[in-house]
Order: sequence, then structure tokens, then C-alpha cells
Amino acid sequence: MSFLFDKNNHFNLANLATFMNITAGLMAIYFLSHGEFLGAILFAWIGGAFDIIDGKIARKYNLSTEFGVQLDSFADFLSFVLVPVLFIFFAVFDGKEEFLNFFVVAGVFIYYVISGLRRLIHFNITSTVGTITKHFTGVPTPLGAILMMFVYLGWEFGILFNEYIVLAFVVVIAYLLNSKVKIPHP
Repeated sequence: MSFLFDKNNHFNLANLATFMNITAGLMAIYFLSHGEFLGAILFAWIGGAFDIIDGKIARKYNLSTEFGVQLDSFADFLSFVLVPVLFIFFAVFDGKEEFLNFFVVAGVFIYYVISGLRRLIHFNITSTVGTITKHFTGVPTPLGAILMMFVYLGWEFGILFNEYIVLAFVVVIAYLLNSKVKIPHP
């Protein structure tokens, strides 16, 4: 079992936690595609928990590597970019995009996905393995995912009563992912 604490093993303990995040993200997408929003929310939160766990394990056992950084960003893209945008799409827009402007709806969701991907790539090329900064520049994708869940709740409880208001919030969150806003690192 020494491979679990071998920094150079791609299946070390930290990376296994990241693989669990990826698994949870895939399960969330499965549930979303079947209209099971409670299951999707459950797996989205499980993915978030594993995202926290993998970082703590990597730091505690000195398992941070370039591979782990790239793997973590892939997991973040899946769990904190694709899952939230698909969640909003399936919960609010699925079947309505013909009645709304299809190109506007598609454009907003594509903008969110590209913004999240750009943020993660930029983070990867500007960060140093094993270091933590005092703050993030721009909204981190996990926080973006939480904000997207608030948008969903706003829709579900009738606060955001119009699909175009939902789209506006998605655009604002997508913009914040790559903004100059300073967010303290926990």
C-alpha cells in the first residue's frame, strides 16, 4: 500500500480522491440527464467534498505534483463547470430553448463553459505545484458552481421568475470566473 503515499504514483491517495471527484461529477451528469435533480445535487456535493479532501491530502502527505494539478483541474472542469451549467440547462431550459432564442441560450451556456475552462487553464499555467496563494484572482470554479446553485434555487423558489434573468446571472458568474475580483483563499 506504499503506492498511496508515493508522490510519483498516479494512483496515490490524493489522486484517488480526485478520481472520486471525477466519478461524482459523472454520476451527477447521469442523474441530470435523467431528470433526477436530487441525485445530481447529492453527487455534486460529494464531488465538492472530494475536491477539498484531495488538496488537504496532497499538502499533508507532500503528494502535490504537476500530474495532480492537471488532474484536479480536469475534475474541477467536470464537477464545477459542466455539472452546474448542465444543471441549470436541464432544470430551467430543457425543452424551452425553441421558444426562447436558441442561439442566445446556447451562447450563454457556451460562454460559461469556455470561461470556466479558460480560468482553469490560466490557473494551471500560472500556479506553482504545492503552493497556496493568499487569494484567488477571479471567482474559483467551485465558488462559481455554488453561485450557479443559488441561481437554480432562485428559479425554483420563484425569485428569478424569468428565463432571461437566469441567463443574465449565468453570464455574470461566467464573467466573474475570469475577473480581477480578489477572493480570499480558505
